[in-house]
Amino acid sequence: MHFRPLRSLLGAVAVIWLVLAGVWVEPALAANLSVGEVSLEPCPSADIGAQPQLRRPSGASCYVLRGTVNNPGRKPVVDTDVFAQILDASGEPVLQNRSRVGSIGDVPPGDSSFALRLAIPAGTPGPFTFSNVKARGFASPVRTRAGEFDDLLPLEQAVADAQ
Repeated sequence: MHFRPLRSLLGAVAVIWLVLAGVWVEPALAANLSVGEVSLEPCPSADIGAQPQLRRPSGASCYVLRGTVNNPGRKPVVDTDVFAQILDASGEPVLQNRSRVGSIGDVPPGDSSFALRLAIPAGTPGPFTFSNVKARGFASPVRTRAGEFDDLLPLEQAVADAQ
């Protein structure tokens, strides 16, 4: 019974020590980025993701969502995801139950081009429209970091090389 105040004091001292020692972790701050010059077009036939030999009615068609993302800040935004609502000719969502269309990695300050490969179910009636295109990233990494260009496919590599 006499040790309760001592336990409370020790607990408070431990919390203060952790904060002062720098162990306290702040949550990653999210950043919303503007996206412009958006287009959606079939993948180039030379792109390995297009897989023309695998095209059949039950498969998927390769499309590329291209655009420019603007980071108005002075620091890079990392682990950035792109969100969009893509609709077919009848106004139905092309990508059911998801608005995240892909990740574009790190975005330096200023304007940057991006390209994301999308698999759209074969037979989906076009033309396609898109809305609510936006990007969201973080001030510090939230995912395991790969080496430079480790996880880029040829389409993304071509975009990275053009920058």
